[in-house]
Amino acid sequence: MKVIYKITYPNNKIYVGKDLTDSINYFGSASDALIAKDFTRELRRDFTIRREILWESDSASDTEVNRNEVEYFLSLQANNPAIGYNQWPKFSGKPLNDA
Repeated sequence: MKVIYKITYPNNKIYVGKDLTDSINYFGSASDALIAKDFTRELRRDFTIRREILWESDSASDTEVNRNEVEYFLSLQANNPAIGYNQWPKFSGKPLNDA
């Protein structure tokens, strides 16, 4: 099963990613340094993150998964630094309907 997921951190920022193997233990490759800036030492001591499956397919090609992943980045604005930790595609600063 191929999936696109959304990780939500305690500060409500998100990370959207794909997993072509549907590993239950995979939480993406968001930048540790970028996320660490948002959490004090105290906040790091105990926190919970949420992983939601947004889309799944057992027959989609990798190309289709990639295309859907980008659609989710953009629709959820996961690449907007105020909303999420995705660094690609580069956030333009424009609302989605003005793009």
